[in-house]
Amino acid sequence: MGLVRLRIKEFAEEKRWTLKELASRSDVPYSTIKSYVRRDRMAMIDYTAVLKIARAFEIPIEDLVEVLEE
Repeated sequence: MGLVRLRIKEFAEEKRWTLKELASRSDVPYSTIKSYVRRDRMAMIDYTAVLKIARAFEIPIEDLVEVLEE
């Protein structure tokens, strides 16, 4: 199973958004976003939530997800 990291914090800082603002813009619960930001590597993610976050940032999902191990 591969491991990924989500670049949420980097994109939020670039846009000068708080994580709560991102939650509002993406319609993803703040607790989910906070959880993703705190973990430096994950084996499982909610694809729908990640897609919503990428859309809020107006970026392709591939830019948001960093593959650490395949």
